[in-house]
Amino acid sequence: MILREIAHTRSGDKGDTSNISVIAFDPEDYELLRTEVTAARVKQALGNMVMGEMERFELPLLAALNFVLHRALAGGVTRSLALDVHGKCLGSLLLSMEISKGDSPLAAT
Repeated sequence: MILREIAHTRSGDKGDTSNISVIAFDPEDYELLRTEVTAARVKQALGNMVMGEMERFELPLLAALNFVLHRALAGGVTRSLALDVHGKCLGSLLLSMEISKGDSPLAAT
């Protein structure tokens, strides 16, 4: 299963730090997000685009996870020569991550 089948993302930035919220479409899939979308797996999925520490925060009442990616924007909006200086594509890239189907209702489809 691909993450985009059960979740969407919102991204933001401040300086050289980007954040990505991964939000389940269905709150019943939150536990699957919590177990499958770990900081280590996100770091692996984003590869060398994130040069610093990565933090994960759990937001169960929102059925969401928030990842803070330090040193992820090549110096920040005003200093970077990257095409995506705000890090908006990082969330889209993360949605292509493979995850286990677990007990998701989509597992039967």
